[in-house]
Amino acid sequence: MSDRSHVWHPFTQHGLGEHIPLVVRGEGAALFTADGRRIIDAISSWWVTTHGHCHPRIMAAIAAQTQSLDQVIFAGWTHQNAEDLARRLVALAPRPLDYVFYSDSGSTSVEVALKMALGYWANGGEPRHRIAVMRHSYHGDTFGGMSVGERGVFTRAYRPLLFDVTTVPFPHAGAEQETLDALEAACKAGDLAAFIVEPLVLGSGGMLIYGRSVLAQMQAICAKHGVLFIADEVMTGWGRTGPLFACDAAGVVPDIMCLSKGLTGGSLPLAVTLATPAIYEAHYSADRARQFFHSSSYTANPIACAAALANLDVWRDEPVTERIASLIDRQSEGLAQWARAGLLNPRQCGTIIAADFPASGEAGYLADIGPRLKQRFTDEGLLLRPLGNTVYAMPPYCIDEADLAAVHNAVTTAARDWA
Repeated sequence: MSDRSHVWHPFTQHGLGEHIPLVVRGEGAALFTADGRRIIDAISSWWVTTHGHCHPRIMAAIAAQTQSLDQVIFAGWTHQNAEDLARRLVALAPRPLDYVFYSDSGSTSVEVALKMALGYWANGGEPRHRIAVMRHSYHGDTFGGMSVGERGVFTRAYRPLLFDVTTVPFPHAGAEQETLDALEAACKAGDLAAFIVEPLVLGSGGMLIYGRSVLAQMQAICAKHGVLFIADEVMTGWGRTGPLFACDAAGVVPDIMCLSKGLTGGSLPLAVTLATPAIYEAHYSADRARQFFHSSSYTANPIACAAALANLDVWRDEPVTERIASLIDRQSEGLAQWARAGLLNPRQCGTIIAADFPASGEAGYLADIGPRLKQRFTDEGLLLRPLGNTVYAMPPYCIDEADLAAVHNAVTTAARDWA
């Protein structure tokens, strides 16, 4: 029998023959491989792990829930974990995001948001069907998510099936007004249903960062024209940018907000799309044809909801905000170190730092330096996954001084070696 793996990994070119480590355990800010290595998880396992791997309180809640209720259909049925979690999320979210729709990933939370927005206008009898997006954005790999994301290598093969959108430029420093003017023009066109945006940080687009005032002004423009404002907080939520949600930093209340990743502390797949009463009431009727037609088999899975409730308990009972504040300071020091080593465009938003390696050839996601850096960092005991020539660090909030210094030093050394 062949010993080759039958697994097809995401965002992995198996034709390059790269070694894929087998992880057997996680604890705190580290992963442990089958060959006995300890790997510092410097990107929170794709931005999901907030408090550290296998947080005891979250693991205990999962174990306990498996003994009572594993799964139940959520169409016309409910369970206490879902009720309690929705109530607590509404209490934490910007008001009046009063309604919670469950799904199972960031991509599906975006699909839900888009369908909510289009349903809002359809049920109201207005022919608004167009979505506006920001250039370089990423909102997932389902077809709706790809349609509202950056067109390029990620989406090239599927382009014929993607729907058209209106694109506004990214608000680079000094060119913010161009973005605001483009959004204003799109809103004035009259057919715009919604504008979807990653607040403050565009993740997969290269960790591009823009200001709070721009976020607030974009939301104000949409509100002036009655265009729905969708905040995709899948990555930016749960303290990554400093406050609990990035929208909080700008005093922005979106019409719809998407959350996932850190919702369960990174332990289990779960997502929510929060909506205002106006969105909910547009679908509320005695007419069954006006109901919201969306679901997945595992909507509001009780075990995942138990993990999310335990995550909220951690936020309530442990000094998470203090850990975030400390991490922000330590990340600032590391970013200054990267800049001194010659990395370009050093930038930070909350706990996230990023900078660019000079690219001798193609820059961006397919830059040749990306896989080489990734392999180098893996060999040095670090989980760092550069976005092409962009390197970033987004560790769990529990990371200690020694591990974070190892991350900063490894990138600094690599920068000097590539200089």
